[in-house]
Amino acid sequence: MIKALLTGIGGSIGCHVFSHLMANTDWHVVGIDSFRHKGWMDRVQVMLDAHPEWRPRLTLVTHDLTAPISPVMADKIGQCKYILNLASLSDVFASIVDPVPFVQTNVASVLTVLEFARAHPPKVFLQVSSDEVYGPTDGKVFHKEWDPIVPSNPYSASKAAQEAIAISYWRTYAVPLVIVNLMNNFGEMQSPSKFPAIVQERLQHGDKITIHGTPDTVGSRHYIHSRNSADAFLFLMTKTNPHLHVGGQLDKPDRYNIVGDAHLSNEALALRIAKHMGKVARIEYQAFDKARPGHDRHYGLDGSKLAALGWRVPKPFDASLQEVIKWQQEHPEWLRRS
Repeated sequence: MIKALLTGIGGSIGCHVFSHLMANTDWHVVGIDSFRHKGWMDRVQVMLDAHPEWRPRLTLVTHDLTAPISPVMADKIGQCKYILNLASLSDVFASIVDPVPFVQTNVASVLTVLEFARAHPPKVFLQVSSDEVYGPTDGKVFHKEWDPIVPSNPYSASKAAQEAIAISYWRTYAVPLVIVNLMNNFGEMQSPSKFPAIVQERLQHGDKITIHGTPDTVGSRHYIHSRNSADAFLFLMTKTNPHLHVGGQLDKPDRYNIVGDAHLSNEALALRIAKHMGKVARIEYQAFDKARPGHDRHYGLDGSKLAALGWRVPKPFDASLQEVIKWQQEHPEWLRRS
């Protein structure tokens, strides 16, 4: 039996990774989450309610990864062929308001998972990171793998720190590392603090949508459904073999950008959501630099490396977006204001 360890299973990306692994493999998944931050047990429960046949293939472990994994817990997890490390605090604005917990939590949690991998070596250790570690682009030329790391805010700096620590374990302890950098994910059950969910919620209530910038300086992002990101994870884990460090060589671990098929300004995304909802978007602009210091205007990744291996986005952006909007209209509790 193949076993995969998935940290952050209750997150808005992690729950879709869990669902994708269940639907497309016969693996047993060990899911870890503290359920104290952005990870919600409700997301996992929604998946299990829809597919009760998945329950026997899930071992759920409630644990805060800032604390070490005990020998008893390690025995419960067992030997895993694949480790997918998604567990992180991941909110740019919250990290700007209160930076210390972001850096401390994200550094401590990656160390815990890497220490487990050092004691129980997997075939692949997938470290899930962000496009934001590279810093901003000009909106026209996008970052390739191994471009300089120039984070702009405490969240992106903490993700860059996770990468650096993971690379040190790859070089020193032969952890079979693969780093993946994602751009903005969206999906059913996304945190209501994320922009696509905010737009849908405000349109539903007839409220104005705040866009940072002016009509000529609105920021842009690449967008991808979390299910498509999960498909790329599975592709990399099963179709490639991680490069292991060769002593004395100036080599690097494997690294891939995961890129969807939509690069949109924040305004264009709001208008696209409004169109699918049959609503009229009322947009107001807010000065960018004053409202969000340390928040970058444009992000973007070059996905040609992964595409050259044969991976393609399974479901196009618009089809994914329509499905998400429909699902969340049918489940309005997921858009409830806090």
